[in-house]
Amino acid sequence: MMKFTCAKNDLMDGINIVNKAVSGRTTLPILECILLTAKPSGLVLTGNDLEMGIETAPIDANIVQPGCVALEAKLFSDIIRRSNGETVSLECDEKNAVTIRCGTSEFNIMGQNGDEFPSLTDVERTEPYTMKQSDLKNMIRQTIFSIAQDGSKPVLTGELLELKGDCLQIISVDGYRISFRKCPLTSAGQNAEVIVPGKTMTELNKILSQEEEEMVTLYFTDKHILFDMGNATLVSRLVEGDYIRYAQSFSNEWKTEIIVEKSELIQALERVSLVSRENRKTPVKLEIKKGVLVLTARSEMGNAYEEVSIGFEGEELQIAFNPRYLIEALRAIDEDQVKIRFTATLSPCTMHPLDGDSFRYLILPLRM
Repeated sequence: MMKFTCAKNDLMDGINIVNKAVSGRTTLPILECILLTAKPSGLVLTGNDLEMGIETAPIDANIVQPGCVALEAKLFSDIIRRSNGETVSLECDEKNAVTIRCGTSEFNIMGQNGDEFPSLTDVERTEPYTMKQSDLKNMIRQTIFSIAQDGSKPVLTGELLELKGDCLQIISVDGYRISFRKCPLTSAGQNAEVIVPGKTMTELNKILSQEEEEMVTLYFTDKHILFDMGNATLVSRLVEGDYIRYAQSFSNEWKTEIIVEKSELIQALERVSLVSRENRKTPVKLEIKKGVLVLTARSEMGNAYEEVSIGFEGEELQIAFNPRYLIEALRAIDEDQVKIRFTATLSPCTMHPLDGDSFRYLILPLRM
């Protein structure tokens, strides 16, 4: 038994958040549902696919009768989104038959027993790590593209979160490149290191706010991580195993260093890679000379030539890369200029900020 009314927009916002944790492929029908729990404090929505669970903070609602019911997520979402009213009223009887009224619409659908819905894993909130939501959102965007897509090394399908002192570091590795980002924490506990599944980070990124004043607090156990965003809580399993020792891949030694306008280099790479559209593995060759970077590509479709002005220090060099790897790393950098270092034709290049150490990207070359 349950009965409440609430604003349609508030309910839709909550559905959009928890939908990210609703299972699409499962043998347990209840995992395809959203749990609605009417409490004296308001309406709480929950999605849980057993790997990741999301729960909203109580949504402002007039709770006539507290209770809970699980409703098939896609149907419930479609009903609320397409309804033409501004207020939703929902009533559930003892057999989980649900009546939804909104504007000129009335729906009668069957729900499932809310008591059978799996609850979110309880993560003890003893040691908080706090930072701006916008900072975490940017860090995920700037690293998530280089997690491994196949499951041959499960730890590489997640992102490494290192909490060191008053900083959070996020690292992703796919075997061909490494992405590293560093950002200060507002408040920090002890040093910690966990691997968070790529899916969790992708869905979290969609929920995090860009508003400057919004904060997120992280909590850990041995097997789970909790992100508290105020309006919602996300709990996820961690990936078990030891992450690769990425730090030793970044060397401070280099023989060639260039400073380049990021947008100019991206556009030049995109143009020369047009001749390799059919075969993404066609490398782009970089010829680094004093004051100029020459980019060339050659395939069955034809060949292309570009020049980009650079700041140059060290030795002249020729090296080749998968252009997509260079473009994705460059796009993740917000600064206008980037410093790129090289050591040899078959050694990785590394990208750095002009000042500080907020990011590093490493990319393996291809044989010419």
